[in-house]
Amino acid sequence: MEKMLLKRMYPALLGSALLFGVTACNDDEGSDTPSSDGFSPYVTKVLDYRPAVGQFTNTMPEYEEGDTQEDMNRKVLEAIRDNRRTMISLGGYGGYVVVGFDHTIENKPGLCDFRVLGNAFNAGGQTEYGSSEPGIIQVAYDANGNGRPDDDEWYEIAGSAHLGGREAWFDELQAAGNDIRTVTDYRITYYRPETETPADAEKYIRWTDSENGSGYIAKNGYHAQPYFPQWVEGNELTFEGTRLPQNGLDLSGEGNNFALYKFAYGYADNETNTADASAIDIGWAVDAEGNPVDLPGADFIRIYTGVNQQNGWLGENSTEVMGVEDLHLLEIRIESSALKK
Repeated sequence: MEKMLLKRMYPALLGSALLFGVTACNDDEGSDTPSSDGFSPYVTKVLDYRPAVGQFTNTMPEYEEGDTQEDMNRKVLEAIRDNRRTMISLGGYGGYVVVGFDHTIENKPGLCDFRVLGNAFNAGGQTEYGSSEPGIIQVAYDANGNGRPDDDEWYEIAGSAHLGGREAWFDELQAAGNDIRTVTDYRITYYRPETETPADAEKYIRWTDSENGSGYIAKNGYHAQPYFPQWVEGNELTFEGTRLPQNGLDLSGEGNNFALYKFAYGYADNETNTADASAIDIGWAVDAEGNPVDLPGADFIRIYTGVNQQNGWLGENSTEVMGVEDLHLLEIRIESSALKK
């Protein structure tokens, strides 16, 4: 079994991770990068990429036969470096990416410091729901200056559903049968399928979890490639972390019109990229016990899919990432207190 730990103070498994980085200035297409004192506001390194099972896994970015972890890290960097905004998928619950920068993103009191770019959008005429597939965010400050996040340097951003928080839609979705609990120390294991052409497409990839739950990732007619990451060895893939409440509701009652409700603040791929609520304050970071921590800034950011849910023909909740931007270098001022109403 390959175990990917994603706890709030994350025992990082980066000892064998292959890091890719770029300089802040280059001549490649799409590199019209604003900078301050030579620093880039955007991602310049990818330390690790490990998606969970999902309908976009092996396609965003594309896996080619023989690709290694090193190759996939490089492809992710090519997609989200500078301001390219090419989308990558983290797959179902637990799938993650770890990125770095050529500077420390400063933690300025009272202000949001960065945002993770995703592809969340509002349904027509709606402000409460649309396509929101929230990813949990963790930050690490390189206290010892060794150029990598150490095991004890990871802290989780406590978004609106963390630490006993409630969303406006909880009662409605609970009445519909959704599990609206936020579960810490959650664990899920996906099992490699025996065949890529299952007799029952609804029972394609089996999973079990630490809440005595089990189910399947279905294979749909839109995505025929393998959903289990093909460069990963072994027949089981396990992730651990915080699991967010299920935010999907079938408005039609027939499985064909799912609304994915927004969380108030604090997550990736949850709000549109231009909305203030997509921004993150490093000051929201907490330790494993939920206590606030005072970090000077963030050198590394990890994003992982935070919801375990199937949404009919839409498939699994899967966080997508298009980049990360330093709001201070971009001179974007967003007061974080205004988001926590």
